[in-house]
Amino acid sequence: MIELRDIVKEYFTSSGEIVKALSNINIAIKEGELVVLRGASGSGKSTILSLIASLCKPTSGEVIVNGERVSKLLDNFASDFRRDTLGFVFQKFNLLPNLSVKENVILPLVPLNLDAKEVEKSVLRVLEMFHIEHKANQPVKNLSGGEQQRVAIARANINNPKIILADEPTANLDEELSLHFIEMLKELKGQGKTIVVATHDPIFFDLKIVDRVITLHQGMLL
Repeated sequence: MIELRDIVKEYFTSSGEIVKALSNINIAIKEGELVVLRGASGSGKSTILSLIASLCKPTSGEVIVNGERVSKLLDNFASDFRRDTLGFVFQKFNLLPNLSVKENVILPLVPLNLDAKEVEKSVLRVLEMFHIEHKANQPVKNLSGGEQQRVAIARANINNPKIILADEPTANLDEELSLHFIEMLKELKGQGKTIVVATHDPIFFDLKIVDRVITLHQGMLL
């Protein structure tokens, strides 16, 4: 489902120096696997998620997702690929606080010009799936942290994606809410989703639902 081949990713600093974010990364993730990327801040976890999502391109090497070389996609095709294939759960949720729960969840569907009844059906499905339907018309800014995370996960699943990417999803949650998030991951894995979680939260490392933990250090695989 996901393959990173001989990936190198370099950035230029404002002073013109080269920073190597990833070196010689080779990872293969099977369909339906739940894989955790473990490492401290700056280890390259989030960069790997960005490469899988075609939010950035490798300096060298290839990224193949669901049979498609996403590392070669032009920006407009990369946008279509993300919309059709991926759901992304961000560390800070990236919700629009003044919009309602329902309006936030609908956002990924806006470019598709779908029938209103079809949109309503899809939104209700994901809100019920993540037990936030009773807050559908509430502004997001009035929700608790755990409720906002449910909205973020519902939005990530509105297109029924094959792949879920989560970047430090429990960084802003207490232990109880982190456990709730793990229950939601169990449900998604049970649906056959391929899931990649980037985290340094030890709560993930010994979970039975996790197929593999991949450890990174300073841009390299250990």
